[in-house]
Amino acid sequence: MNASVEQMERSEPRVVLSARGLRRDFGGFTAVRDVDLDVHDRRVHALIGPNGAGKTTVFNLLTKFLQPTAGKITLLGEDITRTVPDKVARKGLVRSFQISAVFPQLSVLDNVRVALQRKSGLAHQFWRPLSALNQLNSHAENLIATVGLTRERDVLAADLSYGRKRVLEMATTLALDPKVLLLDEPLAGMGQEDIGTIANLIREVAATRAVLMVEHNLSVVADLCHHVTVLQRGEILAEGNYDTVSRDPRVRTAYMGTEED
Repeated sequence: MNASVEQMERSEPRVVLSARGLRRDFGGFTAVRDVDLDVHDRRVHALIGPNGAGKTTVFNLLTKFLQPTAGKITLLGEDITRTVPDKVARKGLVRSFQISAVFPQLSVLDNVRVALQRKSGLAHQFWRPLSALNQLNSHAENLIATVGLTRERDVLAADLSYGRKRVLEMATTLALDPKVLLLDEPLAGMGQEDIGTIANLIREVAATRAVLMVEHNLSVVADLCHHVTVLQRGEILAEGNYDTVSRDPRVRTAYMGTEED
């Protein structure tokens, strides 16, 4: 565990996103059962598990793309169990999807400006001239620099590599100024250079807000995450820091089919 993780573990940040007794049934199949989850401010929390463990379903429940069959979800102390997804996002719970979601025919700068419009309220002011967006340029360029895309500022998103598209998506997500950021496999399909960029960015983001991430790259989880929840068949199998869960024989069996080293 690196020094930055150890330093943050000495503090006691508040719980900003919480789930209790979370359950989701699909007909006769229970995809998620009795999941309790606490995500703390200024920490990176990983949700891991083998394929089919229920990670994406949990994400969909937390962000309200699915309604829970049972259980309660709170955000910053407010019950959001029955709140619709767009209102949840406006309250500060923002999700970045596994598949890149940017506007391919817009430049990097314009993609970020579009995201900033929503936060600033300009998206609803259709009568304003296009030049009104220029007031967002400074903020957009700062975000672009933060994620290391300054050289691609005027490049169309369609012309970016897959990894750089994911970097751009991170910038557009941060433009919404989330209080809790949910990342669905943020490093999937990336080259080593982009993995380093995004991992460092996640670390920086977590200095001021909570991050909950689904990630299969366990070396990144070990380096970044303060708390790890392991799911198997829709239930919590183990939780704790990475060192604790990685030594758990049940987790070894779930991932490798054996308890042997």
